[in-house]
Amino acid sequence: MEDSRSRLDELKREHRELDRRIDELCNRPYLLPQEEIEIQRMKKLKLTKKDEIFRLEREMESATRA
Repeated sequence: MEDSRSRLDELKREHRELDRRIDELCNRPYLLPQEEIEIQRMKKLKLTKKDEIFRLEREMESATRA
């Protein structure tokens, strides 16, 4: 359970960092084409992290109920 908690904390930290970086780039007046591609890549990665966070939270909830 402690490993799950550590992993969950790490995923949440990574998700926040991606969000911060996306915001930083989106607030620029002009983006280079590679920066636009990077934003899209980070948004996909952020969604993947969010899905993993939800999955892990559900698993942890199930484990505490059992």
